[in-house]
Amino acid sequence: MAERNTISTKDYEEFSRLLENECGIVLGENKQYLVTSRLNHVLKDNKMDSLGSLIAELNKDTSRKLINRIIEAMTTNETSWFRDIHPFNTLKERLLPELAKGRRTPVRIWSAACSSGQEPYSISMLVHEFIASNPGLLNVDVQILATDISPAILLSAEKGRYDDMAMARGLSPDRKKKFFRETPNYWQINPAISSRIQFRPLNLLQSYNLLGKFDIIFCRNVLIYFSTGSKKQILEKMCNILNPGGHIFLGGSESITGITDKLNMVRTNGGVVYQLKP
Repeated sequence: MAERNTISTKDYEEFSRLLENECGIVLGENKQYLVTSRLNHVLKDNKMDSLGSLIAELNKDTSRKLINRIIEAMTTNETSWFRDIHPFNTLKERLLPELAKGRRTPVRIWSAACSSGQEPYSISMLVHEFIASNPGLLNVDVQILATDISPAILLSAEKGRYDDMAMARGLSPDRKKKFFRETPNYWQINPAISSRIQFRPLNLLQSYNLLGKFDIIFCRNVLIYFSTGSKKQILEKMCNILNPGGHIFLGGSESITGITDKLNMVRTNGGVVYQLKP
């Protein structure tokens, strides 16, 4: 592929605009290396030798199969179980006990940009442990919605199958034994954990009106890829679907400063969570 490592400025700028328009991700300057590494297999599979030829083909792609493949390649990131443990500790020690008080409707949690599924499954495992260690405290269902822009990664996540390498990232031996069944080729998540999760494709720039209301939203290490305008739009919509007093978890390097004034920062043991203002 002749231009694999020499993307022209024109092609890079056009591709950056296309990617931002389609899914809100802002590449910024000098990220040609990222485009090259993420799209090499897409170019190869489609027998193309440059980003320019890929862009030209996109302009003729009425089926959207190619653009969906590109979005998948550019947005799929590695993740781990119970990543950055503090949100899960806060959920277990603070939020679930608060939500359990006099609760009559299901607790609803949204894992936005769930990637290959480790985050929603980790949430479900923690909920399972909380219910087991606090019998009778939480007497309603806990429903978890897991969304991602990539239909392919969602299909993989929904199967709940992980290889040894994925299982080694952040999962304790006890949880591995308790919540998974080993097969000759992969580890299968237990139905007790997967049954409370619904997987659904969603572009975060689209409407959230059909998602319903939530008590907790996990949107971690996602907003860093968006422009300031898109961040404001996403957080505005998330605040609109939070129940009164609801909480949002962001990534450790993400901030709401200059983005929204609808949330209060609440310091917790080891990190922060954002709560919807009254």
